[in-house]
Amino acid sequence: MRSRSIISNLDLSNGWMTGQWISWFLSSKGNEYFCEVEEDFILDRFNLTGLNNEVANYPQALDLITDQLGGCSTDDDIQDEFRGSLDVQARLLYGLIHARWIVTARGLAKMLEKYKRAEFGRCPRVLCQQQPLLPVGLTDIPYEKSVKLYCGRCEDLYSPKSSRHGSIDGAYFGTTFPHLLFLVYPTLIPPKSGPSDFGPLSTAAGGGAGAGGGTTASGAGGPSTATAGGSSEMMRTRRRQKEEAPMIAEGGGEDINTASVAIKAERYRPKIYGFQVNEIAKLQRWQEAVRDRQVKRLEEMDEQATS
Repeated sequence: MRSRSIISNLDLSNGWMTGQWISWFLSSKGNEYFCEVEEDFILDRFNLTGLNNEVANYPQALDLITDQLGGCSTDDDIQDEFRGSLDVQARLLYGLIHARWIVTARGLAKMLEKYKRAEFGRCPRVLCQQQPLLPVGLTDIPYEKSVKLYCGRCEDLYSPKSSRHGSIDGAYFGTTFPHLLFLVYPTLIPPKSGPSDFGPLSTAAGGGAGAGGGTTASGAGGPSTATAGGSSEMMRTRRRQKEEAPMIAEGGGEDINTASVAIKAERYRPKIYGFQVNEIAKLQRWQEAVRDRQVKRLEEMDEQATS
């Protein structure tokens, strides 16, 4: 039958044998960040609610992931384009399921083992003392942002060193995972100073982190509580200054305004299911108050320099 020849062609072109799609996917280069999603989680249709609207050819992609494609009734008039896109849709579906799996108790436990082995890499900052990193997405919507690596010590984001890892969709890990992990396992929250809890640098599949991912943490230290009074006014002032700040010409020059550069700097805000983490939010308010005072000081220095 033509359907069996199609399946055979898929097996040969993608290098996996029917009945082992997830094992083949996890063993492929560039997929080291993923953990294995248990079959009973995938087969529970409640866990897949809404994914049929996100993935084209959803039934066939799900059958491929669960190794049931060979037993399904495949149309004899199936097109070659469908054969080529089926594996892509299966990868997308598995990634979206993976994002839901790793925020469950069993999924967190599996990712915790990878975190302890520093498989996602370690923070490149010297003062973080080889702190292991965790993957995080900047959005839960696929095809928008690639995965970043979050350091719980400096609270900053980094891009993976490997281009294979850097091309992974951030939606496959979601915006919640690393912060929920620290919430469920509070003893894992790294100290802001001192040695890392996970020992010296070891060989890891993640390969560490490279350049910063476009966000900047204002500082790792500070009190755990802060006064919220006037914070809304500071936020409005900072937003207005950021909008009014002139564009910096490439290559710099004497016309660069130091305060404007500080205003433009973005910072990453940890969130769990869209809500900011309470203790981190209080700490960030204190850090931003310190930052505002430093920006004001820079503005006064710039005015003195131009006068």
